Amino acid sequence: MSRRFVVEADGGSRGNPGPAGYGAVVRDAASGEVLAETAESIGKATNNVAEYQGLIAGLRAAHALDPDATVLVRMDSKLVVEQMSGRWKIKHPDMRPLAMTARDIFPAGAVRYEWMPRERNKHADRLANEAMDAAAKGRTWQPEQSRALDAEPSVRTGPEPTTAPVVGWGEQSGGTTFVLLRHGETALTREKRFSGSGSTGDDDPELAPAGVRQAEAAALALEKAPDGRRIDAVVASPLRRCRQTAQAVADRLGLDVRIEAGLRETDFAQWEGLTFGEVRERYPQDLTQWMSSAQAQPTGGGESFTAVARRAALARDKIIARYAGKTVLIVSHVTPIKSLLRLALGAPTEAMFRMELSPAALSVVTYYNDGNASVRLFNDTGHLRAAAADGAAGPYSGAPAWR
Repeated sequence: MSRRFVVEADGGSRGNPGPAGYGAVVRDAASGEVLAETAESIGKATNNVAEYQGLIAGLRAAHALDPDATVLVRMDSKLVVEQMSGRWKIKHPDMRPLAMTARDIFPAGAVRYEWMPRERNKHADRLANEAMDAAAKGRTWQPEQSRALDAEPSVRTGPEPTTAPVVGWGEQSGGTTFVLLRHGETALTREKRFSGSGSTGDDDPELAPAGVRQAEAAALALEKAPDGRRIDAVVASPLRRCRQTAQAVADRLGLDVRIEAGLRETDFAQWEGLTFGEVRERYPQDLTQWMSSAQAQPTGGGESFTAVARRAALARDKIIARYAGKTVLIVSHVTPIKSLLRLALGAPTEAMFRMELSPAALSVVTYYNDGNASVRLFNDTGHLRAAAADGAAGPYSGAPAWR
């Protein structure tokens, strides 16, 4: 059975004609997962030419993923949608060759077109503007530096709202809830050493004895959730400390652990295993840049905050699509959890440095179908204090505070 894609494309010109660029996104039609992004500045052109170029780029990206796929193209350009659907004639000579190029990418009948309002095409629009901004600075658009995905608080599953969305603390119903659990302590945690997603066994530490007790305390707390509010699924980072923490909860709840690579911790490259002070002593310039720019990487080509946020957001959208309307335990690390909370709040990247996330702490976010998100809890460690009061191996008798 052929795959089904949704291509969202846009283009713009600052002057019409003027400096122009396009952006396009390829999604999985079933889950809404972003499979590909593309953007480029095209020099001086009109809005319509830029929109057609975005269409072509999006179709080519989809074709590269699966040439046998069926595609729904969604654009806010009524002209392009109507012309490519065959309902309007293509009179302008600059448009005809572009339309022919677009038609030749997939076999006849494999692509259909649908108009959508501009406010629903923000991802492609932001990509196009990023490309034009880069060109204005004499650069080319780089996918790893894009922040277009940050404009998407969640996947929309279902019809668009017919009334203005509810925001803030207003009344909402339904939604998909993430219970975000940081893993328990490792040998590196108390020493506050950088511990990321290293590829060797030594860089993938297991839980320390204290971390095992913390994981069990979290499991006990989540097991005591009232009926109807229990965890429906458990999803974890592939790193060992998260898998161990997640398994402790899953065993209590009778669930399986699903692994999601996008939830892994940052690759800290040459900072792995070092304390903050050691990094400041050895790589002072790199550390200063990392703390002041979301695009800066740790020494040796590690991951920037932007890169981690992008893959965390993709993981979020995949999980929402798979478990829509459910409560999902997400077992991850400091940076991915902070990234999800920051995106839900619409906060700037600097907010990452103002969040304290303890080992085995619980945070909660609910994502609604209208695109809003609500942070309901942050860094709750009540279950750890209760377990310590009862003794490390003692029973936990209360429901978690977020319930």
